[in-house]
Amino acid sequence: MDAQFNSFVTNEQLTSAQAHQFAQFLTLLQEWNKKINITRIIDPQEVIAYHFQDSLRIGDFFDMNALTGIADVGAGGGFPGIPLAIKWPHLNIVLIEVNQKKVRFLQTVIKELGLKQIEVIDTDWRTFLRTTSYPTDLVCARASLQPAELVRMFKPGCAYQEATLVYWASAQWQPKQAELPFLCTEHEYQVGDKIRKYAIFKRSCA
Repeated sequence: MDAQFNSFVTNEQLTSAQAHQFAQFLTLLQEWNKKINITRIIDPQEVIAYHFQDSLRIGDFFDMNALTGIADVGAGGGFPGIPLAIKWPHLNIVLIEVNQKKVRFLQTVIKELGLKQIEVIDTDWRTFLRTTSYPTDLVCARASLQPAELVRMFKPGCAYQEATLVYWASAQWQPKQAELPFLCTEHEYQVGDKIRKYAIFKRSCA
């Protein structure tokens, strides 16, 4: 695992402080997963590939340094929000999670890693859209809600209608009819031995 972790640190051009934060995150994930079901992926090598690297691949398609705010829908174990917060600490990140056990885990990770400009919101997606107005460039959804529900953010009057929605999808994913008007592009990428893709949605693709 050390070799793979060192390779991850090198490939992602992480500082020693960031490498330490990822190592802490992995340890906390393993410890908490013994008590509550946070993720089915718990092998260190698989966590690095299918959680850490998979979360950070978004940086291949967006200039993360030009962004200011990200909302992570159904954050669960903190993916992609926490890896993004570690790699790009200037970002203001909101983790949306309703499961109270996972909320406590996320709050613990944030405290233990000393992360700034990141908070946990324990409301459901529709309530979040209706009651908040965080400055947000990207709304990220990885293994949480389906796009048909997520595209509610593009309704007139919603504070997030001008943000871009990024949906982590399998290579076989196909959009449903209700989602097509907002689907602008798809980007395939490889993580570990799997081919996945990002589906990018906007209120208007023009």
